[in-house]
Amino acid sequence: MERPLAKIIGLGSCVPKKVVTNDDLAKFVDTSDEWIVSRTGIKERRVSEYSESTSDLAYPAAKEAIENAKISPEDIDLIIVATTSPDTLFPSTACILQDRLGAKKAAAFDVSAACSGFNFSLSVASNFIAAGTYKIILVVGADTLTKYLDWKDRTTCVLFGDGAGAAVLKASTDGSGIISNYIMSNGFERNALTMPGGGSRDPEERNGRFIKMDGKEVFKFAVKALEDTVIRSLSIAGLSPKDITLLIPHQANIRIIDHAIKKLVLPKESVYVNLERYGNTSAASIPLALTEAYKSGRLKKGDIVVLAGFGAGLTAGANVIKW
Repeated sequence: MERPLAKIIGLGSCVPKKVVTNDDLAKFVDTSDEWIVSRTGIKERRVSEYSESTSDLAYPAAKEAIENAKISPEDIDLIIVATTSPDTLFPSTACILQDRLGAKKAAAFDVSAACSGFNFSLSVASNFIAAGTYKIILVVGADTLTKYLDWKDRTTCVLFGDGAGAAVLKASTDGSGIISNYIMSNGFERNALTMPGGGSRDPEERNGRFIKMDGKEVFKFAVKALEDTVIRSLSIAGLSPKDITLLIPHQANIRIIDHAIKKLVLPKESVYVNLERYGNTSAASIPLALTEAYKSGRLKKGDIVVLAGFGAGLTAGANVIKW
């Protein structure tokens, strides 16, 4: 019997209403629009309100994906939420989302792989579907990392934004769906990107609850990891970079994306970028871009779409989809 593929049948997204531009940041931190754009490609980002939680963004994104999939929340077998900014340490954001959606029969759990979270979650979901364990899975990438920024640190506060993206996956045997995935971790370099305070090692947050980043080390890892995960995931599928119709990379830094385009010998028009409007939305980055690409007509039946990202851990992963 042919193993089913996990086919995306619905997409959705949500971002906060509040827009913070580079010029806004320049009013209270030593930076400028020119400095930020030249180094990152970011012009503005969305920032959640104090009272707005990660599940408050995940819920409308998930609801839109479910409606587009033409299913009911009660049809969902499993909910996976990729996040490193959960509403609470427990219960999981996935369980909170399950309650808000009314997905009565679903199992639910979070995946913590930072900006790689959506790719890790898709890998888990597609393998559950291939094994026949579940037929319909909701995968959400959602983060509100602006709540963990030191707004006086220009090396980090200019980079991040908040958002959520969601995908409904269903078992399919028509040849379309996720045809391969590859994930990796390098915990030996875990200190390059951290949030030291608030966990069991430092519950009193003596070391601060702010994101800390060694930009040079993260950049060095990211440029290699983005290229490697794309090539490895394609190889597993029996494909090569020349087969890519559309690459949707993690939206962290335009220089990292440009480096990958050059190394993979891809035309710029085959790479989707919305970084300038949202910044780095962590686990929401790829599903947010994927939803936009779909809505703008960039995805057509038979296209080879590659989703690839990297993040704290350090982690990286990619999924290859035959649309």
